[in-house]
Amino acid sequence: MSETEIIGLSAARAAAEIAAGELAAEELFEAYRARAAGHIAGEGLNCFTWVAQEGTGEGTAAPLGGVPLAVKDLFCTEGVPSQSGSKILEGYLPPYTATAVSRLTSAGASLLGKTNQDEFAMGSSNENSAYGPVLNPWNRARVPGGSSGGSAAAVAAGLAPWALGTDTGGSIRQPAALCGIVGLKPTYGAVSRYGMIAFASSLDQAGPLARDVTDAALMLHYLVGRDERDATSLGFPEEIALPSAERLDGIRLGVPKELTAGSSGADGEGIEAGVLDAFEAALGRAEELGAEIVRSVQLPHAPHALAAYYVLAPAEASSNLARFDGVRYGLRAEDPKDLLDMYTRTRHEGFGAEVKRRIMLGTYALSSGYYDAYYGRAQRVRTKIAEDFRAAFAEVDFIVTPTAPTVAFELGEKTGDPLQMYLNDYCTVPMSLAGIPAISIPCGLSEGLPVGLQIAGPAFSENRLLDAAHALERELGFDGSQARL
Repeated sequence: MSETEIIGLSAARAAAEIAAGELAAEELFEAYRARAAGHIAGEGLNCFTWVAQEGTGEGTAAPLGGVPLAVKDLFCTEGVPSQSGSKILEGYLPPYTATAVSRLTSAGASLLGKTNQDEFAMGSSNENSAYGPVLNPWNRARVPGGSSGGSAAAVAAGLAPWALGTDTGGSIRQPAALCGIVGLKPTYGAVSRYGMIAFASSLDQAGPLARDVTDAALMLHYLVGRDERDATSLGFPEEIALPSAERLDGIRLGVPKELTAGSSGADGEGIEAGVLDAFEAALGRAEELGAEIVRSVQLPHAPHALAAYYVLAPAEASSNLARFDGVRYGLRAEDPKDLLDMYTRTRHEGFGAEVKRRIMLGTYALSSGYYDAYYGRAQRVRTKIAEDFRAAFAEVDFIVTPTAPTVAFELGEKTGDPLQMYLNDYCTVPMSLAGIPAISIPCGLSEGLPVGLQIAGPAFSENRLLDAAHALERELGFDGSQARL
């Protein structure tokens, strides 16, 4: 089998070929390792912060058969650099492995490398990494999205068959959309957070980035389940099955105007015309498969989601990141005058500008006299958003929106305007606040760049969500191979 044929295999297909004796796990791993090694430490797409020299995992007898796995930098992996994209954790080698990673390696996945990301998962472009920006394989002058940009770009470029990422406000779905791959944010609590370096604990969720819906389902099958080391993890009510649906008969798809309005002015709010065109064309294909498009569904509090998110997430971050003080692990400022000087200089030197901005926002929101005005009010908005989704799902099976309001934008285009950067998460944040599952699949091109379609469902509806996404994926027939290097 040639390298081109090997790289062309999906993860599920590669595992099947290994099980049938048609492909050696070592050959598969080496093909990806050699490719990944050219995209680390500022080289190539800069997707990786570390690449393994040899395969790991439970071997070819396990279900995943040694298929290589790229893992976002914020997952602790024993003895392997786990830096969360930050200088303050540069060279940190955890003494344990995150549950999500260990479940996949126990099932036979082989750790290929750690992927670059926005520092502490704070960003929508992967330009906030202490290890340099990741480049989009569709156009190297463009961002891959974030914060799981390294994972998304690696999968799109054929440097990894699939990858593990995290989603706080859209950090799996948005880069998946911008890189033309599939990204799934599971129901909050479905996947253990143990061993994930935390950003916002009530929002962080691990999930797959993959070439197709079947691969995403296969990874999710091994990820879900109760973990006694994570108090927020939940037992999944049913086994995750590989999707097989080819039709959408009887499925009602809700299109909320609050998340699908076109751009209305120079402020940049709303969805780009090219993105809307691809989205509407995909809805037309869904109708051909038997789906009913319902445009009367409403999410009245969704426009307030972004404002609530950028109070709640920074507030949690300001608490979670207090542990990085130079005492226990990571960077420590040299020759401090006293303990306070060590704390101050360590955090000043170790954190990037965006992380400092969010710590300051979060600390202010939690400060005496402002807690109820900001944090308390944002929590009430969050409750209203969750209630809106429950009411909507009484009328429709799924909510569908564009995943991101734009295609991949140019490097440096939005770094000077944090608000414009935050607006990239406009369509994804409501689902995160509600804790519901959502998947992004590629649905076409605009300006020669991928457009993502987001499908969201009620809590623990992943099997139905994956089936619907699989049927639509087959019909759309998006070809992402042109991004492979």
